[in-house]
Amino acid sequence: MEKKLKVGVLGATGMVGQRFISLLENHPWFEVVTVAASPRSAGKTYEEAVGGRWKMSTPMPESVKQMVVMNVNEVEKVAAGVDFVFSAVDMTKDEIKAIEEAYARTETPVVSNNSAHRWTPDVPMVVPEINPEHFEVIRYQRERLGTKRGFIAVKPNCSIQSYAPVLTAWKEFEPYEVVATTYQAISGAGKTFKDWPEMVENIIPYIGGEEEKSEQEPLRLWGKVEDGRIVKAESPVITCQCIRVPVLDGHTAAVFVKFRKKPTKEQLIGKLVNFKGLPQELDLPSAPKQFIQYLEEDNRPQVSLDVNFERGMGISVGRLREDTVYDFKFVGLSHNTLRGAAGGALLCAELLTAKGYIQAK
Repeated sequence: MEKKLKVGVLGATGMVGQRFISLLENHPWFEVVTVAASPRSAGKTYEEAVGGRWKMSTPMPESVKQMVVMNVNEVEKVAAGVDFVFSAVDMTKDEIKAIEEAYARTETPVVSNNSAHRWTPDVPMVVPEINPEHFEVIRYQRERLGTKRGFIAVKPNCSIQSYAPVLTAWKEFEPYEVVATTYQAISGAGKTFKDWPEMVENIIPYIGGEEEKSEQEPLRLWGKVEDGRIVKAESPVITCQCIRVPVLDGHTAAVFVKFRKKPTKEQLIGKLVNFKGLPQELDLPSAPKQFIQYLEEDNRPQVSLDVNFERGMGISVGRLREDTVYDFKFVGLSHNTLRGAAGGALLCAELLTAKGYIQAK
């Protein structure tokens, strides 16, 4: 790309906003030129606004330290200086819906990490390797919004990344019933152990709203575009439990699957390791070379060993074996703030750019 696209990060001071900032440092296509956050942070430098709350393991990039934080509610002002924005704002669902649409109406594409628009019928919710064809609904969304280049695209919940790609790779064997239990890291709640000490040596068997998302969002990924809207798939039926565990980064899933067409273990592993999508074909900057790895050892995948596979953008699978009640069971692992959050949104933005949906203003 001859000239980098100018990017704004909305909600730049929060944990996902910080992850966007760190991932975009030295990005070959995109450059952060604007950081925006709540009115209480506006007017401070980014370094001052974040203060002692920098949660990344890498240092804050020098390029953003002295940027003056803009008020995220001053939509026209923020949008004027950027080609597109990443959204990680911390607001109510209705407020997020309204502000993301307001940015889109300024002819500024919005690539969102938030859940507010995941079920808006003409907003694509995409894992780039799974359902890039859903970007087709953008033209219908633009008609509704009255825009020529502005739109909203979102990525799905972090909890489904450790099993939805696996089930997608196995689509031809027709999985029809799935039981999943996810063991989710505390960074999924925007926390570290320092600010959530009660999670040390603890498990909480409830994460608000997460089970419904984990059961329903994969069906939207596997849905079809019909009459300018995304209609979710009816199968497989998924039931899920979501448990918070004392791990900083990495969501693990224990999954049981029934298939209509009975595969062998070797066939299933072959489908996993050979599964590719558009990001791999186009060699996008953030795309993992190997999307899904299969680990033969009985004690893998492990968070401490495998969460950063392919810079946190790959999925790790292990313990695939026949089951006495279901056909097969396996364990999956994904990085929840990389593949599952900011990294997944960044890969969406790269694919949208490669497909011509995002361009310089």
